[in-house]
Amino acid sequence: MITFKPYLRAAPLLIGASLMLAGCGPKEDTHPGQPVTHRRALLQETLRTFEPMGIMARGKKPYVQETFLADAAKLQTLSTQPWVYFTPGSTYAPSRAKPAVWQQPAQFKQAQTKYIDAVAQLDAVAKTGNLDAIRPAYEAVSESCAACHKAFRGPAVL
Repeated sequence: MITFKPYLRAAPLLIGASLMLAGCGPKEDTHPGQPVTHRRALLQETLRTFEPMGIMARGKKPYVQETFLADAAKLQTLSTQPWVYFTPGSTYAPSRAKPAVWQQPAQFKQAQTKYIDAVAQLDAVAKTGNLDAIRPAYEAVSESCAACHKAFRGPAVL
């Protein structure tokens, strides 16, 4: 016969731990306009669009031109959107933006422009269907992301 007595003694501990962990999630963005929430959502959508393209560009999955073209067009649309949400005072958690975003606005704008231009180039090259030309254009976008992150993005906030 199975007895549940040992589990019943542990139940209050498990319930308490569950309730404590439930309060550990990210804080709700209650700031006017929710700039951090909006820019994070756009940048996460950018990543979800960009990663599958890289999988194809690196040959980890077969190159499907229609899919790649759709992702390149979507990436082009997304490339200009998050920047308006880097408003003064939007440095609260869970933002990972470094103070340099606001202390060096010209450099931050230059990094944005470099990224937007690289995405536009990738979109143009994607239309050719030439995977050998697409690979370096994809890498240029990746490098522009990495350079901006190095200069303007801090470590993850837990």
